[in-house]
Amino acid sequence: MICNVLSRLPTKDAVKTIVWRSLWLESPCWELSSLDFPDLSSFRSFGDRVFDPTRVSCIRKLKLAIGEKDASYLTPWFSASDRRKIQHLHVKCCAHEHIPVLPISMYVFESLVCLKLYLLALVDSEFFALPCLKKMRLKAILYPNEATFERLVSSCPVLEELEIDECLNDDALIFRVLSTSLKKLSIDIHLLMDGTESGVEIDAPQLSALRISDILSETFLVKEIHPNAKVTISLTFGLEDFDVASVLSKESSISNFLQGVSKVVDMTICSDTYKLICQYSKFKRLPRFGYMSRLNISLTVSGLKRLTKFLESFPILKTLILVCEGDYDYMNEESLSSVPECLTLSLEFVYLEVPIEGHPGEMKLVRYFLQNSAILKKLTLHSVREKSTLIELRRIRRGSTQCELEVLQTN
Repeated sequence: MICNVLSRLPTKDAVKTIVWRSLWLESPCWELSSLDFPDLSSFRSFGDRVFDPTRVSCIRKLKLAIGEKDASYLTPWFSASDRRKIQHLHVKCCAHEHIPVLPISMYVFESLVCLKLYLLALVDSEFFALPCLKKMRLKAILYPNEATFERLVSSCPVLEELEIDECLNDDALIFRVLSTSLKKLSIDIHLLMDGTESGVEIDAPQLSALRISDILSETFLVKEIHPNAKVTISLTFGLEDFDVASVLSKESSISNFLQGVSKVVDMTICSDTYKLICQYSKFKRLPRFGYMSRLNISLTVSGLKRLTKFLESFPILKTLILVCEGDYDYMNEESLSSVPECLTLSLEFVYLEVPIEGHPGEMKLVRYFLQNSAILKKLTLHSVREKSTLIELRRIRRGSTQCELEVLQTN
């Protein structure tokens, strides 16, 4: 019971409780930073005492903040932690002058469930033993080669959640996520060294939640994910401009990616990705998203002119959420000029996440869905500023007799 109490204190406070003599050494939770010690020697000395190989008490959680490039002294600490059945390990760099290199012993933890690494360098290895690892976060990691990352992921037989947050490699790097157990994957790549070209390849048949926030990867290939997957996409294939020439240069990458996610059921698309796909659709037909039931799109008012054409690729869509930004006074006259198949056969719920102020463009957008959706059950508006505008909206003729107009007024 006392050890449990001590584990809830910061390590430096637990050590001060000398009334318990050396009982603090049996604490199951440790948080150590080299910055809390006058020098590396005293830090290592304290750590050697904590991770005495003769001690048998379990370690539940270990957080380490280190600042030395040579972190080989961690080898006996990791070995002792493994013997003491550690479950959670967090290691980060606390001094940005150089990146610490983790010892190869980090790849062997028989009981580890959660691993988080930040601003560290890994060494190459042919052997990994992480049989119980379910959650892993890799942020700002320097990999010796592509194979190390691939082996690290694929050698975790029960891995369920993976976060890849930035990478620091100065050579080409393809993140190959190969896993038969992975259920949730988050990829956030916005920082690479100059000259780096990266790509992502996903082959994870159980993956049901994929979040992509990536402005740098040149290629992004989804080979296999779960058919009921939910995908959130902020992806530009390394492009800064979406002119025809630029998009054509990525034609193959865009086509392969769209084919890879064409069977998912739920998708959220950011404004830049929507703009890029619409530009691509001007000269290449989009794949048919024949399983998609829910679609969330962020777009500008100018992007509405491509919306109906875009929706033609979603024949059984049931729920549409639009997050629209811009001045509706400049809404293109060609906007919303056709009626895609989903409006007449499947669309049941539309949510417009824009405050309706009564501008003609806003009214045209609401009128379009109310009048052309044959089986619409509910159209939800974020808010309506004026009562007179709401009265006008309620008078619009509806294509579906069962359609309800809902207004979520905000403060």
